[in-house]
Amino acid sequence: MRQTTLNIEMPVSILTTLPVNRKQLPGYILKTLAVELFREGKLSLGKARELAGLSDKWEMIRLLGEREVSVNYTADDAEIDVETLDRLLT
Repeated sequence: MRQTTLNIEMPVSILTTLPVNRKQLPGYILKTLAVELFREGKLSLGKARELAGLSDKWEMIRLLGEREVSVNYTADDAEIDVETLDRLLT
């Protein structure tokens, strides 16, 4: 996957109020951005997962739940997932 680097400027006072240390900050910002873009309908679940750097959609669903964002995971979605698992496991 191709990647790009973005540089952002923010006040130092913001960094001191965030609930993460500097080393964890890039991951925290990417996860937060992924959650908000998903909430706004600008990213699909899969693209949000990719941006957040998570390994599967279930991790993204858990993150969305932690941030109190509705996923709208339907019974049809579950059926498709079960069919995919059956296909992969047989």
